[in-house]
Amino acid sequence: MTPVSAISGTSPIVLAQPHSGTWLPDDVRAALTDDARALIDTDWHVPALYDGLMPDATIVRANFSRYVIDANRAPDGASLYPGQNTTSLVPLSDFDGRPIWKVAPDDAEIARRLDLYHRPYHRALEREIERVRAGHGFAVLYDCHSIRAQIPFLFEGTLPDLNIGTNSGQSCAPAVERAVAAACARAQGYSTVLNGRFKGGWTTRHYGHPENGVHAVQMEIAQRTYLMSEEPPFALCPEKSGRLREVLAEVFAAIRATFGEIA
Repeated sequence: MTPVSAISGTSPIVLAQPHSGTWLPDDVRAALTDDARALIDTDWHVPALYDGLMPDATIVRANFSRYVIDANRAPDGASLYPGQNTTSLVPLSDFDGRPIWKVAPDDAEIARRLDLYHRPYHRALEREIERVRAGHGFAVLYDCHSIRAQIPFLFEGTLPDLNIGTNSGQSCAPAVERAVAAACARAQGYSTVLNGRFKGGWTTRHYGHPENGVHAVQMEIAQRTYLMSEEPPFALCPEKSGRLREVLAEVFAAIRATFGEIA
């Protein structure tokens, strides 16, 4: 299995998909607990959810599980949300706070995984962003995520359906933020929030510098909006996902409408 897949498109939009992978190297699989091998914290079916919505978009996808190493965490392991429960660069627990390793990876193992998986993903992402920016004068990085709607270990209550993160407005131009937020607000039957519990991970914060022509937005979708159930086997619901894809298509149309303003 190739750790990272990159598909070069012709539009200014780059889709990053850091958490949809389920591949586990044999040594990592052997070190996980039996329960952890179910990979319940995967961003299930995210590639299928976005497939074809932006046929000319660039896609960079991590094929490895986030349990191998989290491609949306800082390489130095700094917390994205100080003071709040979260998972680390190489997670030690799942989203419910349960240990996932028989023996936790040591510093040398984490450094090895940085070299083998984390850095190749970001080299590919950076390369594609730079190619797109060189061709268009700007790039819009759209970071694709999903998560269970109720995870008491990470947040109280029930997560809104569409969670937009722009690092509190710092990672993209105001026009892009407004366009995405307005498109989500127009979506009937869906709840939405801007810079709520999820303000954007390391990818959004690291690459999103509108003053340099790179605009980054994270979209965290509650999995109840497109899965049959937020429990194994995490099957895709055709009816739900079809309706959600229509909403996401409107989000991309709204982003495209800003190109003239941010170019």
